[in-house]
Amino acid sequence: MKQVYTSYSEAVADIQDGATLMVGGFGLCGIPEKLILALVDKGVKNLTVISNNCGVDDWGLGLLLKNKQIDKMIGSYVGENKEFERQVLSGELEVELVPQGTLAEKIRAGGAGIPAFYTPAGVGTPVAEGKETRTFNGKEYLLEEAYTADFSLVRAWKADKMGNLVYNKTAQNFNPMIAAAGKVTIAEAEEIVEIGDINPNEVHTPSIYVQRLVQAEQEKRIERRTVKA
Repeated sequence: MKQVYTSYSEAVADIQDGATLMVGGFGLCGIPEKLILALVDKGVKNLTVISNNCGVDDWGLGLLLKNKQIDKMIGSYVGENKEFERQVLSGELEVELVPQGTLAEKIRAGGAGIPAFYTPAGVGTPVAEGKETRTFNGKEYLLEEAYTADFSLVRAWKADKMGNLVYNKTAQNFNPMIAAAGKVTIAEAEEIVEIGDINPNEVHTPSIYVQRLVQAEQEKRIERRTVKA
């Protein structure tokens, strides 16, 4: 049985200034929005955040960015966030951009206990500066080190009280690999059910990777409206 928190603020109470966080989601899909709001309220500062992107100006990780709570952002996508652009250009925010496939594998490797791996992505570009390269079968590869984090924040559709998680469709995205790569993984779920109520064949993240649970309804905001209101 994992501890099920009734308060989002209690679930993130020990996240301190200077922590490294991994945050699940892709755009606004599958983001742990309530845990992010709890960090905004907590006012924790000097964070290093590893996530595909940094939300939008008024939601998700964009709220932490707006409050100047993030010192360094590691991700693969900058768009949809004007404040992100402003902070980068003004030198207020340190950014490490990583090819999206490489980012996913760096996180997956961290969760699997693999310290580094070789990839052809980024060879011959600024991404390769200062990194080791080797040639295999006549092709050049770049050595990339894995990522881990002090805390991983993920969003699930359903969890059982043991901590097994199921993600809903495309909300799966980065969440499973991020759940495995944090020293402490905190999962917010729309529904928390009894042990045995989830078919083992449907589990995306086994309970061994999850330390804390909190139940949270999701607002499911639209990142970019492409039809008339």
